[in-house]
Amino acid sequence: MQSPLIKKLIDAFCCLPGVGPKSAQRMAYHLLERNSEAALHLSEALAETINGVNHCQRCRDFTEDDVCGICCSEARDPSLICVVESPVDVYAIEATGSFKGKYFVLMGHLSPLDGIGPEDIGLDLLKELVQKDSPKELILATNSTVEGEATAHFIAEMFKNHEVSTSRLASGVPIGGELEYLDGGTLMQSLSERRPYKS
Repeated sequence: MQSPLIKKLIDAFCCLPGVGPKSAQRMAYHLLERNSEAALHLSEALAETINGVNHCQRCRDFTEDDVCGICCSEARDPSLICVVESPVDVYAIEATGSFKGKYFVLMGHLSPLDGIGPEDIGLDLLKELVQKDSPKELILATNSTVEGEATAHFIAEMFKNHEVSTSRLASGVPIGGELEYLDGGTLMQSLSERRPYKS
């Protein structure tokens, strides 16, 4: 019979995305059998992070301070605000090194079927931010899912009569991608959003 504590550890690992009971069991036994020191380090890091990290009061990204480093930086362009669904999206865009504006993190997307409305993803706070900072452009970088598209459309409509332009991330054929491996939706969008070729 399995130890109740080990079962509790396995169940805890199952909360991670993409981790089922078998993977969780392997992780738990690996830490117990071979790397108990790493397990203790993991538990300390988790506790420290959970207790020390909160949301930026301006953009809602994760930070240890009241306002995150990006929002505080004078090197960032306040006239550009990139609206994303999750803090991991901020990380992905920052990894490109090409965006010099600021962010607003929705912490989700609109989903009426799940009872998630505009207030639940902070659209009232985004409106306040736009009124306060008067940016020139909102880049709607929500995911290319049904919910992400609906959220981007809702935000664009919300600011239709404001002095701020809205734009959407381009989507289509990835660099290095081959047409035969693309899904129909991506290929269709690539064709409909084609632009003049510049040699």
